[in-house]
Amino acid sequence: MEEVKKIFDHAVGEMNNALDHLETELSKIRAGKASPQMLDGLYVDYYGANTPLNQVGTVNTTDARTLVVQPWEKSMLVPIEKAIQAANLGLNPQNDGIVIRIAVPPLTEERRKDLVKKTKAEGEHCKVTIRNARRDANEGLKKALKAGLPEDVEKEATLKVQHLTDSYIIKVDKHLETKEKEIMTV
Repeated sequence: MEEVKKIFDHAVGEMNNALDHLETELSKIRAGKASPQMLDGLYVDYYGANTPLNQVGTVNTTDARTLVVQPWEKSMLVPIEKAIQAANLGLNPQNDGIVIRIAVPPLTEERRKDLVKKTKAEGEHCKVTIRNARRDANEGLKKALKAGLPEDVEKEATLKVQHLTDSYIIKVDKHLETKEKEIMTV
């Protein structure tokens, strides 16, 4: 029974990680309003080292359509501006010598549909990860069965893993539905 609990706990951990990753990725997909998370994952050339933007300055929103990047060193204004342009996020940074302002343009209908597709692709990737965790758990249970685990315990544990998988797939669908509504709201 200890082996079954260990397998089940590992599957729960893997599925939680997949859901956390989905939430992180969805937060990066903009829904028409400015959000500092839009620039997460952006790296800047900091004296020859690729450094995350949040380690060379702060990113804030002044209103629903404007991001402001305040570097800790004035010399970082140009590298930050270049990194934003190179990231191909559809944003146009404006360097005023003190901060970088980024006006977030309103989304077109076509761009909204593209973002919904991207959202669904992220959701599908998460579902695949969840199903892989289910497969790994089931394989672990089969090995435990060969090692002497009673068959009825293995069947019950396999059902439990399937119910867990179903519950996580529902959570993913709810996240996707919420994000899709957010994107499509004008």
